[in-house]
Amino acid sequence: MGGYAGLTSRGQLTIPKKVRDALSLKAGDTVAWTVMDGLLIGAPRPRFADLAGFLGNPPGGPATLEEIDAAVGDAVGRHVAGDRDGSGRA
Repeated sequence: MGGYAGLTSRGQLTIPKKVRDALSLKAGDTVAWTVMDGLLIGAPRPRFADLAGFLGNPPGGPATLEEIDAAVGDAVGRHVAGDRDGSGRA
């Protein structure tokens, strides 16, 4: 599924209704965006509190929220692009 969205003069995009419905997005939800190989990839971002503790203690010790956000953004981009092992290949 896909669609088109125009960019406003304020830098805003409106996600098409079909896409919002398919992803169960509602007002106030957050979408994680990343750029990978020149493509803009967006995915609904779960609330961090919903994921806290899911994977246990991190192997490298505690991480900052900025480090966590960056790692999640990279993983989401790789997942959406089909690059599950980080090799750069789909």
